[in-house]
Amino acid sequence: MNKIYQVYQVSDSTGETLDRIFLAIKAQFSNFECKTIHYSFTRTENQIDKIISQSKKEENIIILYTIVDNNLSDYIKSETKKNKIVSFEVLGSLISDFSKLLKKEANRKPSGQHALDEEYYSRIEAVQFTIEHDDGKIINDLEKSDVVLVGISRTSKTPTSIYLANRGYKVANIPLILDKEIPMKLIESSKHTCVVGLICDPTRLQDVRRNRIQSMNEDRPGDYTNEKKILTELEISKKLFKKNNWPTIDVTRKSVEETAASIIKILDILNSK
Repeated sequence: MNKIYQVYQVSDSTGETLDRIFLAIKAQFSNFECKTIHYSFTRTENQIDKIISQSKKEENIIILYTIVDNNLSDYIKSETKKNKIVSFEVLGSLISDFSKLLKKEANRKPSGQHALDEEYYSRIEAVQFTIEHDDGKIINDLEKSDVVLVGISRTSKTPTSIYLANRGYKVANIPLILDKEIPMKLIESSKHTCVVGLICDPTRLQDVRRNRIQSMNEDRPGDYTNEKKILTELEISKKLFKKNNWPTIDVTRKSVEETAASIIKILDILNSK
């Protein structure tokens, strides 16, 4: 029987960065069973003492921490070593290496990446824009988009749009509906704005649509999950993308993050021209 590890994620901020790093690490090991406990906004020795005290009561403890304050970082390092608890500092050595390279002292400020600066407000604006332009709600200003996502139903347009918006991109998405003309505004805007077509394997798409109907108790026409109709929808969408020379991404085996990364790469290539 595999060990079940208790992974303490200790952060002096929201813990978002640490959580993403751990997910990337965890994905590299099969049969790695663990329970994750989050300790956010850890900024005092007293908080660390409580974490150490709790960890001593349990087995198979791993402590991962991102604490930018040197004194506090040294404290958790010494306490875990003294109590023979496995711990790993995340980002600390990287910050130090960058400090040497840049010949600058790091400000060691917790939540530095969450500063309410111009970049932050740009991301908020991008999220608001993307929500307003979801599912073709607004199309009269598509030229303001960084990218427009187009595809038939359940090709991950909305989740991909929201993910990109959180990265600071203004995204509009427009559904392709069988027997319904696409907006001329989309064709016109594509001359100035990047349009990306999303497609998916028909069998996979059929499963996703069926699950959607069951989970949401939606009343959809029978054609919505009909395999032949789905194939027709996909063929029409592919022809449209090819006709307009729009880059196409097959989302069948891609996570939202991977699809978004592919779109960002397309934007980087276009912007470098």
